[in-house]
Amino acid sequence: MGPYGRRVPATRPDLAAQLLAQLDWHWTNLVRPRLAGLTDDEYLWEPAPNCWNVRRRDPAAQAPQPGSGPWTVDFEFPEPDPPPVTTIGWRLAHVIVGVFGMRVASHFGGPPIGYDDFPYAGTADEALAQLDDVHAGWSAGVGGLDDAALARPVGPAEGMWAEHTMSELVLHINREAIHHAAEVLLLRDLYRSRREGGGRRAR
Repeated sequence: MGPYGRRVPATRPDLAAQLLAQLDWHWTNLVRPRLAGLTDDEYLWEPAPNCWNVRRRDPAAQAPQPGSGPWTVDFEFPEPDPPPVTTIGWRLAHVIVGVFGMRVASHFGGPPIGYDDFPYAGTADEALAQLDDVHAGWSAGVGGLDDAALARPVGPAEGMWAEHTMSELVLHINREAIHHAAEVLLLRDLYRSRREGGGRRAR
């Protein structure tokens, strides 16, 4: 077992092991090592005007401020058109709550979690600790499924997709996690390039 994940034994060729390996390999070798050293400046950096971000709660604000602690996230429903660019902090919050956390709660007995009352992280270290926790819960849950469980409908927790199978949900969540992690890592690259004098147009 490495510091960021676990190797799936080759002696488990079942579907659950393959689904777990799909995310775990990516997470262990690409995502989590490249999140090491994330700074608070990167975490809250706004690469474009009018970004959605993680912000300190404003007692005077009129707009809804999701969350239960001193930090909140920007949110509107329906979202603006075009949708705003989101920061590393905002994207990590989405993965923590909406991608992993809600599914761990709904399907694997994890603690209740939701956008409205989650204690959003104001620092990069706190966000990464939250991310590690929900990712571990997701991996443990998926690793405990057998083929029969993967073939069952996900049920009312998934709303209009209730009749879809658990294997479909696992594939969807894995895709979501990989997709959003790639966005976060690209923002880290852009932040570093900006500090190194990048951003010039090609001639």
